[in-house]
Amino acid sequence: MAATEGGWETPDIRRLPILPILPIPRILTIRRKNAISLILSPFCFRLRPMAKQLIINADDFGFCRGINRAVAQAHNRGILTSATLMAGAGAAEEAVEIARQTPTLGVGVHLNLLDGRPVSRPDGIGTLLNARGEFALSVSKLALTSLLSKRLRNAVETELAAQIEWVLARRIKPTHLDSHKHIHAFATIWPIVCRLARRFDIPAVRWPWEPPWTANAPPATDKSDRKRARTVRNMAKVCRCIDATFIKNQCLFGLVHTGRIDGEFWSVLVGKMPPGPAEVMTHPGYAEGLDATKTRLIAQRLVELEAMCSDRTKKLIKDAGIELTHYGKL
Repeated sequence: MAATEGGWETPDIRRLPILPILPIPRILTIRRKNAISLILSPFCFRLRPMAKQLIINADDFGFCRGINRAVAQAHNRGILTSATLMAGAGAAEEAVEIARQTPTLGVGVHLNLLDGRPVSRPDGIGTLLNARGEFALSVSKLALTSLLSKRLRNAVETELAAQIEWVLARRIKPTHLDSHKHIHAFATIWPIVCRLARRFDIPAVRWPWEPPWTANAPPATDKSDRKRARTVRNMAKVCRCIDATFIKNQCLFGLVHTGRIDGEFWSVLVGKMPPGPAEVMTHPGYAEGLDATKTRLIAQRLVELEAMCSDRTKKLIKDAGIELTHYGKL
């Protein structure tokens, strides 16, 4: 477009797309000083390509001190932009202090119904707990029981609301919601999570749809990884049909590669990064405080941390023109 006097621009007609099906819009000329301004139908302009935006989130923030330390390091020295806090977890209060000292880190809530103890009163959510007052249901049993029992769905809403309130009470405004082991993507729990996002004015909920091509992308994955990713991908499709209000990311990466997000992963992702906002789910950490009976990711967490702080990874992202962001900025 050529600039004209008065700050207006006259479109170069030769550069406009040919749209034979659409009627030619009427051109209205407006005189402003000595300039002629053309007001054309929006159909006549080429849309600017969507920017490549990437949210890099660390799950399990607050689970233990080793994870907290890694989150702070990955943000301050690396490419991490976001973390989701496990309310009431063993090192959650320390995570809150780190979040307060790191205002550029987006902080969401990592909803949990599977590990540890609840935030709400046990007598109100007994269907989720064992005799010791700990979460008792496996992923598969939670999925099935939430489908059959309204009482359990009520308990789920009570506990998840309490976890969000726990974070808000510590003066942290959540950027988004996601969950431990993707339980928020169950068809019975997704409406509850969207209802809570609306209630607490939280702008986004992670949409865990991962592009199918990732299953065969390096680094190598095994059959169980691919099966898990395929299951969650199908769940995500159903979630979008139920309520798409809080879906802000175009896709999620890191699902099939959970525990395998190394330098090779970042090289492949940067080369295939789609336009629009996408999220990478990561699990950086040090072994301090990790229990092999509660998580399968121990040594792998340090590999992820090192890759996120690598100068090579940072250069790959910069050279590709990818904008690093978090849900609170979308």
